[in-house]
Amino acid sequence: MAKKATKKEEKNLNLESILFNCRDYLRSNATLNDKRDLLLTLVFLRFIGEKFEDAQIAMREDCIKHGINDEAVIEAFLNSPARYQNVAYVPEAARWSNLINLPAVKLNGALDDALQAIDDSGEALKGCVRLGLFSSINLEANVAKKVVDEINKISHKVFGEEKDLIGRVYEYFLKSFAVNATKEDGEFYTPHDIVELIAAFIEPFDGTLYDPCCGSGGMFVQCAKYVELKQGDIKAVNVYGQESDPATYRLAKMNLAVRGISHHLGAKNASTFTNDMHKGLVFDYIMANPPFNLKKWYDDKLSTDARWADYALPPEGNANYAWILHMLSKLKVGKGIAGFLLANGALGDSDAVEIRKKLIENDKVEAIIVLPRELFYTTDISVTLWILNQNKKGGLWHDRKQRDRSGEILFMDLRQWTDNAVKGEQKKKVELKADQVERARDIYFKWQAEGTDGANYAEPELYRSVSLEELKENGYSLVPSRYIEFVDRDSDIDYNAVLTETASTVSDLLKRQKKNDETLRNALKQLGYECE
Repeated sequence: MAKKATKKEEKNLNLESILFNCRDYLRSNATLNDKRDLLLTLVFLRFIGEKFEDAQIAMREDCIKHGINDEAVIEAFLNSPARYQNVAYVPEAARWSNLINLPAVKLNGALDDALQAIDDSGEALKGCVRLGLFSSINLEANVAKKVVDEINKISHKVFGEEKDLIGRVYEYFLKSFAVNATKEDGEFYTPHDIVELIAAFIEPFDGTLYDPCCGSGGMFVQCAKYVELKQGDIKAVNVYGQESDPATYRLAKMNLAVRGISHHLGAKNASTFTNDMHKGLVFDYIMANPPFNLKKWYDDKLSTDARWADYALPPEGNANYAWILHMLSKLKVGKGIAGFLLANGALGDSDAVEIRKKLIENDKVEAIIVLPRELFYTTDISVTLWILNQNKKGGLWHDRKQRDRSGEILFMDLRQWTDNAVKGEQKKKVELKADQVERARDIYFKWQAEGTDGANYAEPELYRSVSLEELKENGYSLVPSRYIEFVDRDSDIDYNAVLTETASTVSDLLKRQKKNDETLRNALKQLGYECE
C-alpha cells in the first residue's frame, strides 16, 4: 500500500517538485512527448479516481441517511453510472484506489487495461486517453511504481479545487520541457487572471460558449469557476471547442471530463480553418487565445472561403486576421460577443489594413485592451484583448441598461499594471489581481452604460473612447497609444529655477571642497610634509 503523506508533508507539497521527481525517474525511459502523455494520463486517472471516490462516499452516506442499510442495494446504487451528476463514472479497472496498490510488475498492463476501460465506458470519457500508452513505453517495473507513487501525492484536497490541475501539469511541460512551446506552434497556457478578465468583460453566464483553438481546455475550466462564482450554475452554459493537435485534443477532453463540464469538441482533432468541426453553428459567446502570429495556417482551398467573403483574404503568412474573421462568423447576429487575445502587431499591421478598416466601419470592434508584459508563463510579450460585439446599439443586457455605442471604440492601456509579481517562478511573471480585473471591467461597463458621454470618456494614460472619425484620421490603426493621452510630466518643470538651484548646489560643494583641501594641507604641514 502506498504510504500516505503526513500533514506536514502535505503542507510542503509542491506540484512542480512532484513533476520534477517524475521527470528525474523518467530521464532515460521515455521521449519528451511520451513523458508528457504518461504523466498527464496518470494525473487524469488520479484526479477522476479521487473525485469519483469522494462522490461514492457522499452517495453512501446519503443512502444510509435515507434508511438504506442493505450493502447489496448500496453497491448496486454506487455502481450505476446514471447516478453520478457532474462527476465522470470510473469503471472498476480504472479506479485509482485499485491501481495504486498493485505490485510494480503488474502496473504497465493494468494501467493500459484501465485506459481501455475508460475509453469503453461511454461518450463522456471516450477519446480522452492514448490507448496502449504504458505498454508502448514499457517502463521498468520499479520506475513505473516510483512514478505512480509520486503522482499519488497530487490531490485536489491538497492543491485546491479551484486549480486547473491538469492544465497546470501541461503548463509545467511547456515551461520545463518546451514541448510544442514554440511561437509557431502557439502552445500558450492562459493563466487564470487573464481568463477571469475576458470572462468579466463578456459575461458568459448562459447560452453557448465557443473556443476555436481550445488547447488543454483550461479556458473552459477556469471560466466555469468564474461563472460559478458569479452566477452559480455552469449547467446553463453549453461548451463547444476545437483543437488541431491530437495529444492536446485528448488533454482537453480529459480536463473537461474531470470537471464534469458538458462539452462538444468535435469527433476528432482538426484544423479550425480547413475542417471546422462546428460548421453552420453560431454562438452567444467566444473566448479564445489563438496561437500568436501563426504562419502555417493557409491552404489554397481557403481562398474563396465564406468566412472572409465580405472582407478580404487574410494574409497568408499570418493567421491573426483569419482567427478574427473566423470568430466573427461564429457570433450570433445581433447579440454575440467575443473576447480573445492577439499579438500587439495585429493592431496596426499594414498587410491587414483593409480588413481592419471594414471591421471598424462595420462597427464590430467594441474594445481594445493592451495587457501588461510577463502575464504568461511561456512568453514575456505584451498582448491585446479584443472585444467584438454584434450589438453596440444598446438596450438591456445582463440587467444593465446600455447606451448606443455605434461609431465608438473603447481603448485601454494596462501595461503599467505590473506591480503584482508572482513568487517562486523560474522567470519574471506578474498577474492581475481581482481588484484590477474589477477596475478594468468597471471602466468598460461604465462606458457602455446609459448616461455616459462617450465623446468625453477618458482618463490619461489609462483609457479613452474614440470616434470613427478619429480612427479614420489615424489610418484605421487600433494602437491605443495613438489615442490615449500621455501625460508629459516634464512640461510643468521650471528649468531656469532647476538650473539656478543646481548651480547654487554645485557652488556650495566647490566651496566645501576648497575648505577641506585647505584643512588637509595645514594638517600635513604640521606633520612636516611640504604641500604644493
